[in-house]
Amino acid sequence: MAWRMSGTYVANCNCQLVCPCPVDAPPTGPDGQCRGLAVFRVREGNLDDTDLSGTTFAFANLFPSNLTSGNWKFGIIVDESASDDQAQALERILHGEEGGPFADFAPLFGEWLGAERARVEFSDGETPSATVGDASMRFEPLDGPAGGHTTVKNAMYGFAPEFRVGRGPGSSNWFGLDFEGVYGETADYEFASEMPEDAPAGRI
Repeated sequence: MAWRMSGTYVANCNCQLVCPCPVDAPPTGPDGQCRGLAVFRVREGNLDDTDLSGTTFAFANLFPSNLTSGNWKFGIIVDESASDDQAQALERILHGEEGGPFADFAPLFGEWLGAERARVEFSDGETPSATVGDASMRFEPLDGPAGGHTTVKNAMYGFAPEFRVGRGPGSSNWFGLDFEGVYGETADYEFASEMPEDAPAGRI
């Protein structure tokens, strides 16, 4: 089965600035772990005949060590306005059942926390923000010396080839993974069951 999706995401976690997970370094959260929440708006997408355009979803994570050490805890939240077919399609994709980049990461899951439904809202722009049930986050960019935004490019692990980094205040308790956000990032993304051959192995 073939799938694709593109849109914009915003994420935050409890690592100190700047989160080291994209370069496979040990997390810098208060307990030596990375606890985070990422929210994705799907501008365009589908899994075969199931249209995913306009859906919004989030995932909560706990990375107990550097990413390639595995033993991740990982669960997803799909917006309550999505149809059952859309929610099931997103769960299959993110759980790695439909191939593509998320399938590459499935062996690193130590505990799949499942899928929930809740109100997931995303506000785009220069300073995107999101809410997932009672959880909330916002992105505050780090400005460069010439006034542009600070970015990370060509990281080993990333949702996009280049993403803006900054502060990510907010809090979440999804799946019992309590944290207060410190670091944030955002970018446009594009995922598919068949990614370009020149994409770095760790990139999703």
